[in-house]
Amino acid sequence: QVQLVESGGGLVQAGGSLRLSCAASGRTFNIYGMGWFRQAPGKEREFVAAVSRSGGMVYNADSVKGRFDISRDNDKKAVYLQMNSLKPEDTAVYYCAAAEYSTTRNPHDFDYWGQGTQVTVSS
Repeated sequence: QVQLVESGGGLVQAGGSLRLSCAASGRTFNIYGMGWFRQAPGKEREFVAAVSRSGGMVYNADSVKGRFDISRDNDKKAVYLQMNSLKPEDTAVYYCAAAEYSTTRNPHDFDYWGQGTQVTVSS
């Protein structure tokens, strides 16, 4: 089992940047593909980005391509989401998730989820 704790959310003006972190504890971290999802009020949870177990492959949603970057540090058991050129429509609760032995963008394939961190982008 793995526990995930997100941090780094906050309030930022449009055009600004934030870096989210997700710290993992528990089982061996590098058996998990990792992902970031977000959920805005009244909307379904949506995929943002995913990274493979080694960090060699990344996937981004079309809505964040060119603006967000996902990365991981297996030694530190952490995954990051660098968010640049933020827009008001990026406002949501951002969740970190782990999928055992899988790299996927399907939320149903993820086994563990963090509690989320709020990101608010003002116009």
